[in-house]
Amino acid sequence: MESSLLIEESLQAALDGARGPAGPAMLAEAMEYAVFPGGARLRPQLCLAVAAACSGAGARADAANLTALVPATALELLHCASLVHDDLPCFDDAALRRGKPSVHAAYGEATAVLVGDALILLAVETVARRLRDDPVRLAPVMITVCEAVGAPDGIIAGQAWEMEAEVDIAVYHRTKTAALFVGACCAGALSAGADPEPWRTVGAKIGEAYQALDDLKDVFATAREIGKPVAQDRRFKRPSVLDVAGPEVVSARIRRSLRHALAAVPVEADANHLARLLDGAVGRFLAMLDKSRAA
Repeated sequence: MESSLLIEESLQAALDGARGPAGPAMLAEAMEYAVFPGGARLRPQLCLAVAAACSGAGARADAANLTALVPATALELLHCASLVHDDLPCFDDAALRRGKPSVHAAYGEATAVLVGDALILLAVETVARRLRDDPVRLAPVMITVCEAVGAPDGIIAGQAWEMEAEVDIAVYHRTKTAALFVGACCAGALSAGADPEPWRTVGAKIGEAYQALDDLKDVFATAREIGKPVAQDRRFKRPSVLDVAGPEVVSARIRRSLRHALAAVPVEADANHLARLLDGAVGRFLAMLDKSRAA
């Protein structure tokens, strides 16, 4: 089964488990609204791609892929939770996400807060339930997933840096964006029984490229093209790579970061699928933005 379909089915199964006849119907509906339809699902795809790169082919690869589906699902749930909270009036006050009204715009601010909270807990529960019979991987995967989200180096810390008087842009972007990519790479390696440490650099470089791409999209894309408000960095006076470099330089940096990410892949791993995934996820946006700037 294709990884994209596996991810969608796994996310749906997790959400089905959070829906019950005695539970609040609007919360369950809003949780599903926050997760479907998804974006590129790049983080879970990356998790599965790393597991595949570490495990070769055959039955071992199939087992690694199914194990990696657990943190892949959890990380996507956490990513969706972060988007729900990011869009709240107290943060970005964004009325649009993935081309449709954001959760707080569709269901109200109070429900959106609860949706984000519920998705965070559902992610943790997903890891605990699905890996409870695999004690060797349960704790390392759980720790890896939680580190990618919490303080001091996860995406919650990244959000918190926006409220500090001073912020190092590299630290801000590493926590705001790269942390989930690092978590996805390390969790994928752990799922295949491989050493996760070499994959930290891979995830960090991918996150570095993706954040720079996001900064470019915020200036040069339209809300229709990316499905969310643009010009948010200027509106909220947030650090952007475009503060210190022009778009051509930033585009070159993105491509260089991706090359460095692939160069950091351990020699025994197969990086071909990973390279195709990154080219598809990032290359098409760079081409779109290059066309936009040329116009």
